[in-house]
Amino acid sequence: MNVRTDTHPGSLTLIGILCVIGAGAAFTTNDMAVKWLSGDYPLHQLMLVRSVIALSLTLAVLVPLEGGYGNLRTRRWRMHVLRGSTVVIANLTFFTGLASLPLGEATAIFFIAPLFITALSALLLREPVGIRRWAAVALGLVGVVVMLRPGGAAFQLAALLPLLAAFCYALLQILTRTLGTTEKASTMAVYIQLCFITVSIAFGLIAGDGRLVSPDSSPQIVFLLRAWVWPPPQDGLIMLGLGALSAAGGYLISQAYRLSPAALVAPFEYITLPLAVFWSVLIWDDWPDTAAWIGIALICAAGLYVFQREALLRHRAARRSRSD
Repeated sequence: MNVRTDTHPGSLTLIGILCVIGAGAAFTTNDMAVKWLSGDYPLHQLMLVRSVIALSLTLAVLVPLEGGYGNLRTRRWRMHVLRGSTVVIANLTFFTGLASLPLGEATAIFFIAPLFITALSALLLREPVGIRRWAAVALGLVGVVVMLRPGGAAFQLAALLPLLAAFCYALLQILTRTLGTTEKASTMAVYIQLCFITVSIAFGLIAGDGRLVSPDSSPQIVFLLRAWVWPPPQDGLIMLGLGALSAAGGYLISQAYRLSPAALVAPFEYITLPLAVFWSVLIWDDWPDTAAWIGIALICAAGLYVFQREALLRHRAARRSRSD
C-alpha cells in the first residue's frame, strides 16, 4: 500500500483504521486455520510453512518498499534474536493452547497483553504510570481470573498458555520500542521470520518423527511434537494461506500505526475478539459461557480505558509543549 504523504489527515486516519481492521481479520483467520489443522499436523510444521511464505513475501515486497535490502544489515542482531525469541514463544504458547481451548476465549485471555505492556513500561522502561492505569491493569487481571476459574471444575491448565503468550507479546512490544529507534519495520519482520524458521527446523529435527509423543500425551503435547505429515492439496493450500495471512496482517498493522496516531487506531484491534468468537461458534459451535462473557467484558473495558487514558495524557503533554 503506497500512500501519498500529502493526503488529507482525515483520509489517512480512515486508511489507518481500515488497515488495523484488515490486520485483525487476517490474524484471526490465521488463528482459526491453525486450530482447524491442529488435529492433524504438528505446530512446528505449520509454523515453518507459514514463516517461509511470510519471509518470501516480506523480502519480495516489504523490504524494497522501505528502502531496499541494505536495511537488513544490522549491528543489533542480539536484540533481534531476543525479540524474535519472545514472539516465537508467544506463538508456541498461544497456538498450543488452541489445541483444547475455544478460539474466542483464548483470544480474550490474550488481550490482557496491552495491560502487561503498561505494567512492563513502568517496570522496565521507567515510564510513568498513574494509579488509574494501574487500576485498569488490576481490573483486566480480575477478568482473566474470572475466565480461568481457578479451583473450579471448568479450570484448564491450557488456559494459562494464552496468558503466557500475552506476557511474551508484551515483552516483544517493549523490545520493539527499543529496537525500532534504529531498525526498519521490515527489517524486524525479516529477523522474526528467520527465528521462526530456525526454531521450527530445530523442532522438526528433534521431534519430527513423533517419537516424543506417547499414547497418554495431552492434546497440547501432541500438537507440539507429533510427526510431520505430508498434507493433501487442500491442506497444503491452507498452509500457504497461513503465510499469506501472516505477511498481510503484519504489513497492515505496521501501516495502521505508521499512518495514524496509535491511540486512535489501537482500540480497533479489539475487532479481533468478536471475529474470534464468530469463528469459534461457526466452526466448532463453542459459545462462551456466562463467566467467559464477564471476563471478556472486564478485559476489554480495562484495555480500552488504558488506550483512552494514554491518548489523553499524550494530548495534554503535546498541548503543554506547544504552550512553552
